[in-house]
Amino acid sequence: MPAMLRVLAAAAEGWTDLLSGGLAGWREPVGAWAEAGEVRVCATNPATLEAAPGRGVIWNGPRGKTRNLLTRSEFGDVEVHVEFLLPQRSNSGVYLMGRYEIQVFDSHGVTDPKHSDCGGIYQRWADGRGFEGRPPRVNASQPAGEWQTFDIVFRAPRFDAAGRKIAHACFVRVVHNGVVIHEEAEVTGPTRAAAFDDERPTGPLMLQGDHGPVAYRNLRIRPLSPP
Repeated sequence: MPAMLRVLAAAAEGWTDLLSGGLAGWREPVGAWAEAGEVRVCATNPATLEAAPGRGVIWNGPRGKTRNLLTRSEFGDVEVHVEFLLPQRSNSGVYLMGRYEIQVFDSHGVTDPKHSDCGGIYQRWADGRGFEGRPPRVNASQPAGEWQTFDIVFRAPRFDAAGRKIAHACFVRVVHNGVVIHEEAEVTGPTRAAAFDDERPTGPLMLQGDHGPVAYRNLRIRPLSPP
């Protein structure tokens, strides 16, 4: 389906295509993030990516290391569709509200996945130690160089009229490449390397760009309740 038709179809269903305007919907500065028509693993170095001109895909540049990318808009309860591509041994992450991470990692072939493997809910961090990370139920990772998908239903934390938190954030359902890997997984606070230490009713979507080469496409978000 042509890109414009995809945008129109998504909008008709309440979805927003976060890449329809390239990087226009993302907060400045965007660092080395750039738009491309195609991104693939470099033929001479399987640990790097290379891009072809065009639109529809974003990647974190030829060095594969730049700043994190945050949406201009903020969201609460949402459904998110993400497609991503990694070279060998690379690492990124999708942070709901800029605070709660689903790990993006080259984990193909891992038999006992941890919270740090692809699809894991990354651990929290305090007093020099990690805690509360949650691995995916199963490892659904494709080989490096192949496009993969996450479909995420997320519930934001709840607060009372005085601003006190009364319910934790929750990954209601996470599907990786068509396989359910999390259901009703609560997160008691921001995970490690979050953009913010606090918790609020809304926040931006964040893509991690400083851990290794990565590309994203068909990144769509749909609010499930008013912010």
